[in-house]
Amino acid sequence: MSTWIAFQIAGDEGEPIVFLHGIGGDAESWRLQLDSFSGEFRAIAWDMPGYGDTAPLETMTFPSLVDAVSALFDRLSIERAHLVGHSLGGMIAQAFALARPDRLRSLTLVATSSAFGKRNNGKPDKSWQDSFIEQRLGPLDRGASMAELAPMLVQDLVGDEPDPNVIKQAVAAMAAVPEAGYRDAIRCLATFDLAQSVAGIDVPTLLIAGEKDPVVPPRVMRHMAEALSNARLEVVTGSGHLVHLERPEFFNSVLSDFLRSLVIH
Repeated sequence: MSTWIAFQIAGDEGEPIVFLHGIGGDAESWRLQLDSFSGEFRAIAWDMPGYGDTAPLETMTFPSLVDAVSALFDRLSIERAHLVGHSLGGMIAQAFALARPDRLRSLTLVATSSAFGKRNNGKPDKSWQDSFIEQRLGPLDRGASMAELAPMLVQDLVGDEPDPNVIKQAVAAMAAVPEAGYRDAIRCLATFDLAQSVAGIDVPTLLIAGEKDPVVPPRVMRHMAEALSNARLEVVTGSGHLVHLERPEFFNSVLSDFLRSLVIH
């Protein structure tokens, strides 16, 4: 792994907690969490390859993204960490948990699933998959820019009564995503399927779902929680897909309680 991973870090005491963003964000999308957790933890958020200041991978795959996370751990001399992943970041976190369980203290999966566009019966929902990809790549194929696409996508992701500042922040973050990185991420996302493997994750796991999430509804995350041997699910009332941005105080409180229950002082 030769890719240099850009990151933000807050705090230099306590156990490391590493945040992995979703398709529409970057390290800065975890700013509220970096600030909140820096007092007790060494809080780190990466720029995924192809995003922010991190160069793209030659080919973005989940194994190559797992290697990128490992490279970040090595660079920061992290033996084991609490790993938090949102959406696509949650998929990367699951793949990492299966490939490198010895490097995890815990896993937190936010607004994510164990497979792209599958029903609870395990069969692909092709119409949903095709609609998702068309909604996100179709406008770019027809000449739209990321800045033009961002407001529509963000508005479709949030839940009840979102803070206008959250909308503004999320739109700005998505507008700043390099188009090539975004396309790579969508193509990679479409290959994700750990539905038959996710039960092999046995580190302590917290799942956080948004009650009004149109992409990963709570029933999907509940199904995943039931497949895990050491997991619990929290559903955030009124929140959409951008849980950590829409309801940061509640999100941070739930995550903090979970981590404190694991950390040995």
